[in-house]
Formats: sequence, C-alpha cells, structure tokens
Amino acid sequence: MIATLLSAFPYLLGGVGLFLVGMILMSDGLKAAAGRSLQAVLERSTGTTTSAFLSGVGLTALVQSSSATTITTIGFVSAGLLSFAAAIGVIIGANVGTTSTGWIVSLLGFKLNVSAIALPFIGVGALLRLLGKGRQAHVGMAVVGFGLIFIGIDFLQEGMGGLAQNIDLTGFSQATMSGRVGLTLIGVVMTVLLQSSSAAVALTLTALHSGAIGLEQAAYLVIGQNVGTTVTAVLASAGASIPARRTALAHILFNVITGLLAFMSAGALLALVRVLGRVLDADEPAMFIALFHTVFNLMGAILFLPFTAPFARLITRLIPDQGPVLTRHLDKSLQQLPDVAVEAAARALEEIVLVTLQAAAALLHNGQQGHHEQEQLAAAQAAMNETSRFLGQVRLPDHPSDIYNRRLSLLHAGDHVDRLIEACLEAERPVYGAEVRAAAKPLAELLQEVMGHWPPKGEAAPAMVQTLAQTSAQLAETRRHQRAFLLEKTAAGQVQPDEAQRQLESMRWVDRIGYHIWRTTHHLTSRPAVNEPLDTAVYEDPEPHPQPQPSSEPQPEPEPPAS
Repeated sequence: MIATLLSAFPYLLGGVGLFLVGMILMSDGLKAAAGRSLQAVLERSTGTTTSAFLSGVGLTALVQSSSATTITTIGFVSAGLLSFAAAIGVIIGANVGTTSTGWIVSLLGFKLNVSAIALPFIGVGALLRLLGKGRQAHVGMAVVGFGLIFIGIDFLQEGMGGLAQNIDLTGFSQATMSGRVGLTLIGVVMTVLLQSSSAAVALTLTALHSGAIGLEQAAYLVIGQNVGTTVTAVLASAGASIPARRTALAHILFNVITGLLAFMSAGALLALVRVLGRVLDADEPAMFIALFHTVFNLMGAILFLPFTAPFARLITRLIPDQGPVLTRHLDKSLQQLPDVAVEAAARALEEIVLVTLQAAAALLHNGQQGHHEQEQLAAAQAAMNETSRFLGQVRLPDHPSDIYNRRLSLLHAGDHVDRLIEACLEAERPVYGAEVRAAAKPLAELLQEVMGHWPPKGEAAPAMVQTLAQTSAQLAETRRHQRAFLLEKTAAGQVQPDEAQRQLESMRWVDRIGYHIWRTTHHLTSRPAVNEPLDTAVYEDPEPHPQPQPSSEPQPEPEPPAS
C-alpha cells in the first residue's frame, strides 16, 4: 500500500500541477487576447437579469476562469458602471459557466491521445508565442495551456490507475447522513488545498474514470468542491472594498444555498442525470458527473435569478456603505483595470460636480453663503483631493491612448472643479449690486436645469455644453461692458471707487462661476485629442494643451482675464 502510494504520488502531484498551470496559461492567454472584450460585453449585456446571467455564463466558459469574470464584475460595480443586482446575475452565471471545465475533461480529457493531440497543441502554441505579436502571442499561450491541461489529466490517470485498488471509501459509500457529509467535506478540503474548484473537479472525474470512486461518491465530492470555492472568496474579501465584500457574500450565499439544495436532493438529481445522460447518449461516468455539476448549478440559478433585486437589497443591508459617499466608486483594487479605474474617477467627478453645482446655484440665488453650502463645498473639496490622487495612481500604457486622453480630460475637469470650489468659498456675500444680481439670476436658473439632467449623456451632452458656453460668453461680455460703465461713472463722481470695485469683483465672480462650470462640463463629456485646440468664448487664443507625454501633467488653464 505504502509502495503504491509512493509510486503514484509523483504522478498525482505533477498531474495536478500541470493541470493548474494549463488552466492559468489558457485563462490568462484568452483574457489578454480578448483585450477589453470582457468589459465591453459586461457593459452592453447586463441590462436585464437574464442578459447579465448569460453574460456571466458565456464569459466564464470563454476564458475558463470564474475569477476573471468576478474580478471584472467587482470592478464595474466599484466604478458605478454596473448595478449590484446586475452583478449578482453575472456571478450566478459565472458559477454555471465554470462547470464547462468538467465537460472539457469528461468529453476530451479521457479520449484524447496525448502524444497525438495534446503535444502538437503545445508545439503550435509555443511557436505562436515566440513568433507572433500581440493577440497572436496571447492566443499561443492559451493553446499551450490547453495542451498542458490534457497532459496533466494523463498524469492524473496514471497515478489514479495505481491507486484505484487501494483507495477505500466504503465508509462513505453507505446511504447515511454521516457518509454523505464526510464526502462533501472531503470535496471542500480538496478545493481549499488545490485553490481551484476546476482542479478538484478534474481530480474527482479522473478518480471516477479510473474506478477509484463510484458515481454517488463523485457527486457528493463535487457538491463539496462547488461549496469550497467560497473559502477563496472569504479570504479574498478580507479587508477589501465594500463592493468586493458584497460580491463575495453574494457568491458565498449562492454557492452554500445551492450546495445544500443539491446535497438534500442528490438522489433525485442523479436519477434525472441518468435519464438525461441516456437522451444525450452519454457513455462515460465522468460525463454524468459533469452533467450533475451543471444541473444543480442551473437549479440554483433558476431559484435565485427571479429574486436578484431583493437579494441585492438584503446584502446591501448586511454590508452597508461606509466612508464618504462622493468617493465610494474609488476602489484601489481597480488599479489593475486602468480603463475601469479612469471611469470610476469620472463617476466620482460627476457626483462632486453635482454637489458643487448645488452650492453654486444656492450662492447665485441667495447672494450669500450658508452653513449647508459650506459643508457641501468642504465635502466636495475633500472628495476632489482624493479623486485627484486616485487618478494619479492609475498606471497607463507607455504610449498615448484613449485611456490617456480620457484621464487628461478628467484632470482638466478636476482643475476647473478645484477653481470652482475655491471661488464658491471666497466670499460670504459674493453677489452684490442690481446688475450683478440680474446676471446671476439666469445663470442660477440654468444651473437648476443642468442639475435636473446631470450627468449629461448621449446626444444631450453637446447641447448642454453649447448652452453653457454661450452663457459664459454672455457673462464675459456683460463683465466687460459693466467695467467700462462703472469706470466712467466713477470718473464722473457718480459712483464711489469702493462701491465700483465691489461691484466689479462681484461680476468677475459670477463670470468665473459660469466659465468654470462650462469648462468642467466640456471636459467631462468629451474626449478631445491631446493636440486639439478648444474653442473658447473668453480667450482670444486657443487654450494651451500639453504634448502627448504620458508622464507629464496637464498645465492648468488660466483664469478669465480681468478686462
């Protein structure tokens, strides 16, 4: 017995290692080859619970990694690009999609001639990796990983073949609760030790194919392995962001509840699987278990999907929001997804701007600063500082790209938000004089309209920016005329110099508010080319822009001139 174990151990250990390396290479290669496809599909295909579920199934089956789908989903939820209810649909779909590994093993793993099929895959993949560039090289790594999976299965079969006569699970074979619980716990431990449910399921299928275990034993092992993935989620969520912890909890509850249901109805499910197996002309016990794994995850999906909204509300109550609301989208874990991180900063900026617009509109309307406006502006300033730091920490490609241009626009927008907040905090009574109030009133009304349609999206965005630009131009013209008029009145002795200066400063303030709101909205809603000159109603010359140097910071735009 000991000699058999010692002789089989290298095959088992090496087989598991090759299988895991193959899964990693295939998953990473497919993710890199897909580029932004994961994110693009999630953005476009998560409008309903059903579409979110199907997206999770498809993406996970494609890249052979539920972790990749889950990480991307967490990123989208953190960035505010995906609702948590839709994210639950994706997570449930990822749990169903990950069962595709069992189908690959059962349909191909035990039927391929390794030397005739798997080795050529590795050779062709290695050539693509060495000679190809970009996507071809990534596809090459995925092909190498695909080949290694089957070499790993071949080694597992070799090891299991020697152990088949020596493994004794008769203590767990009896139809007793303790025996079933024991098998399920063994499945959990296998997943925890291997840190991969796919590898644990592959090991179980290999043992079943080799005759080391029976069909019912394999079924309970797979149930435990499906639940065992939650241990990884628990470890990953420790100290993580609120969206990550909520996503982990949703994953845990779905897997545990689905596992309990599968455990209690395993006999009926196995009977159903045998019927379906005959319909599908399945001739391998491993195929029955792959079908069993898919069926009980589908059962869980059918039970959960109609209740994703209340399920999401329950998890939100269990893990409520913490910390500043304005920066809740800024999750440090997004740094590995630069384009998602930049869009998270954009969402934070949009909310900061909305709060600042509310304070500015109140100042323009009331003519003075209240305690509420001071609190709003202080919160906006703190959030703006954190958003700027977050944007500065996002690592971008070494060459100018769409992400770089987007971050450049957001940095310009942030610069104008800073100046807007600074202007709002300058004076307790910024609006002074009848002419200034007459100019401030329509701007306040316009801001109320802008806030009603904030953030500007789609075709409405250019129209809003154009309206703000025209208003800024009108304010600048009013300021010029008022300046000339007041200076003439002062020279004629009709207005005291102090009074004229106060009115001029007040009009400059209103002009600055209108100008910075226009420029903020422009940069938030557009993605200009780095060298593109921006039209302006205030300056005679185009606004200066830096050359496309990723390491350089954008130069701030100058304030509107005093005359």
